Amino acid sequence: MRHLGENQGGHHKPLADINVTPLVDVVLVLLIIFMVTAPMLQTGIDVNLPRVQAKSFDVQEEKLILTINDRREIFINKLPVTLEELQPKLEAIFSSRVDREIFLRADRNVSYGFVVEVMGVIRKAGVDRLGMITESPETTR
Repeated sequence: MRHLGENQGGHHKPLADINVTPLVDVVLVLLIIFMVTAPMLQTGIDVNLPRVQAKSFDVQEEKLILTINDRREIFINKLPVTLEELQPKLEAIFSSRVDREIFLRADRNVSYGFVVEVMGVIRKAGVDRLGMITESPETTR
């Protein structure tokens, strides 16, 4: 009768079982670290969005978002730019992109004229699709 770890010659060979406990410990620690740090990475620029009744876009994908805050400061994603720098920067960004789509977030206190001026610069930069990001009335209650 042969025992575990015994070969045909009757000699015992060492069992090569993998101890997964340290691996599980490391994976759980990494999971906890990522769970704690993920919400901290969700910072952005505060803007007071207008409320409208419309279908919302899914902007969780890697989309280009242009933000105008209440001080008329312009940001491409989180990078601040001036109105004069906006067209060349957008042209440079869209020169390597297939989809020429941008989403615009503007604070409700920004004048309509300034938003339209920025939209004109966006169109001159060759953007095909311009989406407006708004806030639904239900999310503020």
